[in-house]
Amino acid sequence: MGVITISRQYGSGGDEIARQLCGRLNYRYLDKQLMSRVASQVAMGEVNISDFSEDSYKARSFLDRWLGLSQPELVAEIRTWSESAIGTRALRVERLDEAEAINLIQAIITEVYRMDNMVILGRGGQMILKDKANVLHVRIEAPFEERVRRVHEFERITLAEAQEKVANRDKAAYSYIKRFYGVDWGDPLLYHLVINTGLCGITVAVQLICEAISALKLVSTA
Repeated sequence: MGVITISRQYGSGGDEIARQLCGRLNYRYLDKQLMSRVASQVAMGEVNISDFSEDSYKARSFLDRWLGLSQPELVAEIRTWSESAIGTRALRVERLDEAEAINLIQAIITEVYRMDNMVILGRGGQMILKDKANVLHVRIEAPFEERVRRVHEFERITLAEAQEKVANRDKAAYSYIKRFYGVDWGDPLLYHLVINTGLCGITVAVQLICEAISALKLVSTA
């Protein structure tokens, strides 16, 4: 049993690696739907949450830092219903500030850790679970030019657009981890395993992670 956190440079193949790991190991993936469900349990109310992804963090408004969007109501809010003595119901909507949102993310990932057999992509998982047992922290990287080429081909955008997107996503993720956890996002000492997919590719990266999990005894023996 175990949990895998994956920190990745944009265009390095980390997303595909996460998906393949879930298929190979029968692990669950912490996607938006699972985040919302766990958030509702943690917050004891209905949580409307778009996402909290580190590679979309930007140093502007709260919303832009999280999502790069322009509608504040899409960040996160908690909806709870109360009922009066005479049976009337009232809806209370609480929008989260930055500190509350970070606390919610940490609570979600901590709860997901207890669920076990999970792949957590980004969101500061390597820091939130850094002292937890049975967690494998993985870093996925690739040369900038290789990542630009992949984004150019897979997203069907121009090379100039791909260069800008990769650079901005890298900067966003670095800023997110630096601001909220005070560490360098790319510091190899944060991870058990750092893989350059520019050298080994996606398939070999997945195999290396599976072997690392086995070596660290993170796979259930049931």
